[in-house]
Amino acid sequence: MSEKKNIYIKIINNEREARIKKLIKLRKNNNAFPNNFKINVTSDILYKKYNNINSILDKKLVFYIAGRIINFRIMGKASFIKIKDETGYIQIYLSTDSLSIKKYQNIIKQLDLGDIIGIIGNIFKTKTGVLSIYSNKCYLLTKSIRPLPNKFHGLNNQEIKYRKRYLDLIVNDKSKKIFEIRSKIIFIIRNFMNKKNFIEVETPIMQIIPGGATAKPFITHHNTLNCDMYLRIAPELYLKRLIIGGFNKIFEINRNFRNEGISTQHNPEFTMMELYIAYANYTDLMIFFEKMLFYIGKKILNSNKLLFNNNEFDLSKPFNKLTMKESIVYHYPNIDYNHLNNFNKLIEISNMLKVKINYNWSIGKIISSIFEEKIINKLISPTFITEYPTEISPLARRNELDESITDRFEFFICGMEIANGFSELNDPEDQKIRFEQQMIRKNEEDNIQDQFYDKDYIEALEYGLPPTAGLGIGIDRLVMLFTNSTSIKDVILFPTLRPIK
Repeated sequence: MSEKKNIYIKIINNEREARIKKLIKLRKNNNAFPNNFKINVTSDILYKKYNNINSILDKKLVFYIAGRIINFRIMGKASFIKIKDETGYIQIYLSTDSLSIKKYQNIIKQLDLGDIIGIIGNIFKTKTGVLSIYSNKCYLLTKSIRPLPNKFHGLNNQEIKYRKRYLDLIVNDKSKKIFEIRSKIIFIIRNFMNKKNFIEVETPIMQIIPGGATAKPFITHHNTLNCDMYLRIAPELYLKRLIIGGFNKIFEINRNFRNEGISTQHNPEFTMMELYIAYANYTDLMIFFEKMLFYIGKKILNSNKLLFNNNEFDLSKPFNKLTMKESIVYHYPNIDYNHLNNFNKLIEISNMLKVKINYNWSIGKIISSIFEEKIINKLISPTFITEYPTEISPLARRNELDESITDRFEFFICGMEIANGFSELNDPEDQKIRFEQQMIRKNEEDNIQDQFYDKDYIEALEYGLPPTAGLGIGIDRLVMLFTNSTSIKDVILFPTLRPIK
């Protein structure tokens, strides 16, 4: 450990000890952590109502406000304290004019940066024009034993920001703003869905059979039932059971869990929304999704323009549409489109592009691998990619003109997938065959026996799933988009991190 860091730690420890001594005195006087202070105003309301005043208002107008001390200036018989509450900042003026000298000195001795105080006083403006509270009474509500990082100048270490989100929220207004926007986005989405006459539903998080996606699940054990259970990787199969049951428009904003990698776009625990519409198809969903993004943009950004990752996009215009094969040829014009239907030519193309493949793979699997490795990062403009190979889309309806592809799309922007939608496969026999083929492929790829599929879902399909379209939207990535955040960790309050040894 560096000498500089040792000195810093020593300073922090000394300051902490000094604060603990103050707390001990408060405990002796029964003044530690009082719980009877009620606020009647917040800083944002004060600024909205009184920022244009010129002098002290009527002293009959008394405000009760509380917040965390972030700045402290002692000037003899007067002190200026800047506090931060949930909505912003306000300056507090303490003086021996309104407090006795003894009370004033006792208060000043008790306080430190980071403490939470309650103030009773009147509003006024200082000679320099700063809106302030003229304090008549000051109460120490919570003693901060640990000093704030860098005396409130900022918390720059990304690792600490994610591990100690509470500190990040205290000292970084930008982070707090992101999570306020996240909450608004989810509210806006619910409002949008309600206007479209959708019903919000809930499906199990713990499932006997993990289904609806091909990701690896987290396994747990139910003691009473004496059986293994799985945290859901997707709610899809349960939601489609509800469409079978008679609902026509449903959605769920849910937590999903996938026991896989962590990156700037992936967190093992994440939030998504899935929606299903009876008597609709995947082209209807593309129009629906465009309208949803436009609606969110107008509410959050108050504009058609979206700025993300140094790119500006117009959400009022229709998004690009390319088939998966078209996207490959578009970005690699030297590739002949017809060669994408020829296995031997695909091997040559894969070698040329340095995409690792297995010679036992099907044409669709090779095409999707080329797309994933070489094309996705090039999809900067908002783009719908359609015509996904059937073998990688086990729950999507086959295309009527070409059974090797499905009526499916994914939406990409700046190389990031935001949504996945398709016309649902409602043929129980075809679904059973696809599940069985999926099991065989997983056994071969992962060398895992005892793969299973949801037989009850097949039975449910036999009762009849009407023509249906389903859409999954990554909420975390959507928040990244509308807050111009480049890492998913910046939009999840407590992202999954490697444990500290």
